Amino acid sequence: MKKLVIVSMVVLVASTALAQGNNYPPAKVSFHDFKELVAAVEPHRAERLVDLDTFLKMSQEPNTIIFDSRSDFRYNRIHVKGAKHLSFTDFTQENLGKIIPSFDTRILIYCNNNFEGNQTDFASKIALPAFIRSGDPVTAQFQVQEKPRMMALNIPTYVNLFGYGYRNVYELAELVDVNDPRIEFEGSIVTKRE
Repeated sequence: MKKLVIVSMVVLVASTALAQGNNYPPAKVSFHDFKELVAAVEPHRAERLVDLDTFLKMSQEPNTIIFDSRSDFRYNRIHVKGAKHLSFTDFTQENLGKIIPSFDTRILIYCNNNFEGNQTDFASKIALPAFIRSGDPVTAQFQVQEKPRMMALNIPTYVNLFGYGYRNVYELAELVDVNDPRIEFEGSIVTKRE
């Protein structure tokens, strides 16, 4: 019995020490920092929304890149011709610096919500109201006025680029048909236009 008590005490002390050793510091997450950043970005972005013709003209100018932050899979299948790529989930100061080494570089961004006509590779990021997703027609009939929420990748891409120090960012502001002859795509699913 004495051995059992001693073993129990050792186990209790060990598990208490282990539990106390798991007092981790807070995560490296700050909603306050994000809100401050969004407040700074909003007026900056409002002046840098461009139409397709301007976007394409700017893309041909020196010290300018088109930047795609969609997933590797989607980028590899189809992207705006010549676009540089870094998946949003891989954004760090170091990774961005490899793609965009100068803060003076003009960066043109786009995302899925800029293109229509290919919902497989440019699937719109839209959060539909809960009643639509639930499939309840009675609820839908009475709440049809609720507005869907746009969840475009452009916004977090812009916010994060700005937060990492990139201020020379412009965003495509139009919803462009993927068959518009003014824009060229490349990738594994793209066939050459004649």
